[in-house]
Amino acid sequence: MLNDGVAIECQISDAAMDELGGVKGTESIARQAQFLALRDAVEGIASDVFDKGPCFKGQIVRIFTKHVQQASPSRRDPIGMSPEPNPDQAASLRIIAEAKPASPAP
Repeated sequence: MLNDGVAIECQISDAAMDELGGVKGTESIARQAQFLALRDAVEGIASDVFDKGPCFKGQIVRIFTKHVQQASPSRRDPIGMSPEPNPDQAASLRIIAEAKPASPAP
């Protein structure tokens, strides 16, 4: 995230990502695909968390499930999911992750 041209590091917990996606227990290999599918919502929540907190140099915006649960419905429901977990979405995230090989660690 950028604030007046300064990069602000952001992190989201696995549990928060699953809460946002309406799934549980996403495998680590599927996390990148899950993030890409939910990126707009994650960025919106990060912006909200940043705006509510104090601003200081070196700040890291951390998103937890409490932030997802407090987010507006449009932030929690980025792709029109019902409140019930959608097994089709979870399957599609796994398919995306399996189709795209993981990049080697630096």
